[in-house]
Amino acid sequence: MLLRQIERFLRETQMPWTKFGRLAARDPRFVADLRNGREPRQQTSVRVERFMDAYLAGVRDGGRHAL
Repeated sequence: MLLRQIERFLRETQMPWTKFGRLAARDPRFVADLRNGREPRQQTSVRVERFMDAYLAGVRDGGRHAL
């Protein structure tokens, strides 16, 4: 489930949920809406998952490729 992945990402990175929403989905209320039952479109889910993967890859590379 996407929300579980996002919650884990937020804990691991200590990123505020509003910042995550702005960067990953162009919507600062994205995480709050998911927590309240919103179901994202497939395209949005893919974009968010790619954002998390790219961000974590950048962190693992020592920040050289972090967004």
